[in-house]
Amino acid sequence: MSNLLDPAIEAAWAYERLHVNALFRQWTEPVLAAAAVSTGMSVLDVACGTGVLARAARSRVGPRGSVTGVDIGRGMLSVAESIQPDIRWVEGDAGELPFDDDHFDAVVSQFGLMFFPDPVRAIHEMLRCLRPDGRVVVAVWDALERSQAYPLSVDLLDRRAGSAAAEALRAPFALGDRGTLRGMFESAGATVTSITTRHGTATFPSVRSMVEADLRGWLPVMGVFLDAALIESLLTESEEALSQYVAPDGRMIFDAPAHIVVAQV
Repeated sequence: MSNLLDPAIEAAWAYERLHVNALFRQWTEPVLAAAAVSTGMSVLDVACGTGVLARAARSRVGPRGSVTGVDIGRGMLSVAESIQPDIRWVEGDAGELPFDDDHFDAVVSQFGLMFFPDPVRAIHEMLRCLRPDGRVVVAVWDALERSQAYPLSVDLLDRRAGSAAAEALRAPFALGDRGTLRGMFESAGATVTSITTRHGTATFPSVRSMVEADLRGWLPVMGVFLDAALIESLLTESEEALSQYVAPDGRMIFDAPAHIVVAQV
């Protein structure tokens, strides 16, 4: 898993470099705290991506614990393994997890559920792998319209790059409705103990870096590749379209709320 010429691996490195610090790292501690992850536990991270949540879990469980990250994307796993090889990285489908029943003390998933073909089945699989009295904790983004800058980015892509690009950027917000989210967990046989909405903050070095993260880091992960000229044009247009979210120091800062679901068997 080391061929950096592979487009999937290049896209995964872009995802790690451009998105993880700006968006995802801030959610690791709230998710792991909700799952009560502590020393000596065994933890499964479903749809682990490049591994930011799994790495944080590894720090919590210590040398007596264990962490496994599972993802369907070989590119993501290649990057995850190269960053932290002492975690077990497994290629697998969330709808058919390759683990025994009652195997993990906690099962967590951060911003992956909305991309599963059958999210109810995936939740059922997480519960199946969970030991009695353990917790499944899942984070998903709140609705698009409550995420400030992203509706403007989606609109720009829709006008200039087409519906496929716009839908790829809209997809992460598909489970923003709390009622729909609760219904999915209950359909999977889960007891939902809480759904908490937290107001995270997206912080990018600049507008350009934020939009580039989507065009070069996210869209390719979703199978949408734009040519270089269009990317440059979009980066230029975005400077004006998103200028309201630029802080005095040039950084781009905006609200990025998410729901954290805690469930048990």
